[in-house]
Amino acid sequence: MNYLIIGNSTAAIGAVEGIRRLDTTSSITILSDETYHTYSRPLISYWLEGKVSDEKIFYRPQDFYSANKCNVLLGKKAVKIDRSEGEVILEDGSAVAYDKLLIATGSRPFVPLMEGLDTVSNKFTFMKYDDAKAVKAVLKPDSKVLIIGAGLIGLKAAEGVYKMTKDITVVDLADRILPSILDNEGSNIVQKHLETKGVRFILSDKAAKFTDGTAILESGTALDFDILIIAIGVRPNTELASECGLEVNKGIIVDSTCKTSDASIYAAGDCTESFDVSTGTEKILALLPNAYMQGEVAGLAMAGGTKTYEKAIPMNAIGFFGLHMITAGSYDGDATSIQTEGNYKKLVLKDGLVKGYIMIGDVARAGIYTSIIKEQIPVPDLDSELLASKPQMMLFSKSRRLQNLGGVNVGN
Repeated sequence: MNYLIIGNSTAAIGAVEGIRRLDTTSSITILSDETYHTYSRPLISYWLEGKVSDEKIFYRPQDFYSANKCNVLLGKKAVKIDRSEGEVILEDGSAVAYDKLLIATGSRPFVPLMEGLDTVSNKFTFMKYDDAKAVKAVLKPDSKVLIIGAGLIGLKAAEGVYKMTKDITVVDLADRILPSILDNEGSNIVQKHLETKGVRFILSDKAAKFTDGTAILESGTALDFDILIIAIGVRPNTELASECGLEVNKGIIVDSTCKTSDASIYAAGDCTESFDVSTGTEKILALLPNAYMQGEVAGLAMAGGTKTYEKAIPMNAIGFFGLHMITAGSYDGDATSIQTEGNYKKLVLKDGLVKGYIMIGDVARAGIYTSIIKEQIPVPDLDSELLASKPQMMLFSKSRRLQNLGGVNVGN
């Protein structure tokens, strides 16, 4: 069998490890338009901050490719999938053949059209190792950093530059920070924490015009800056799939084994749609654990295995300046909230099921809630306040614990 993987990040690595569980001899070729050994994208802010070294940013040991008998083509961009010939065409005109293909192309930053943006010299996105390196190359102690976007990427960029400059302003059109994963109360807690570090927020506003060194907001406010970081959002890289005729919606459509509408082509990671059990809908879940598990399932399936991936939920475990949080699932339902000094917890139930939660500060035992959501364990007879305040497995009968949670890590 001749396996070909487009991409070199989390989903691709999961696929290699999945393939090698069942097939230890066949050829695996990895294509990547980046020039680096596989690295962990969430660590680029820690690398910029100085918490993570060049060596520690890598996602797998340096001998990973050789140990798994992979042929790696770095700095090679795929531009076309020729399904009739069973090959992928590269930017230099060469072709790489495949019997089984995995598309693990991830996502890219979304940069909308903004007047005058092309006049800005020091402008960056913040998704790749090269992005962090480029920011570091121009960052000085007196730099004024303007970040457009108060989501996860924007706030991690703020944390990344913090030790090298304290003049950081974040602008977002939303009325609160982290609007995709936090409610009003949670956003307020995190914002106040970041403001104690000197991060300035301008919300319910957006950049309308740029000159080289000044942003004019829609409100008329003028902001001077030396470095501009655009972190408005991401878009899945689905072009290769759609152009060769695969079924694509917002992301590439795959089944529970990550197979596309072509039996010889699989897809995994941020470029695909997954079934979210907390809402019962298909959506893009651009999350590292989801990408790895999809990649692993795809690799096993490509090698003839039968494992499926059917219990995805949106989930984020992240921290900013020492304040930790975990969020998961959907917030559509009846909520029970508990707030104490420095801690916040929200548990959402609907139709007798736990649908989602937010935990800020004390995140102990979050795994119990995650397992309950994924396994869709009915909780109609439980006191929601008790479940929120004391998430213990003993709340469930022994048979229920064995049936639904056997072998699942439900610790911290």
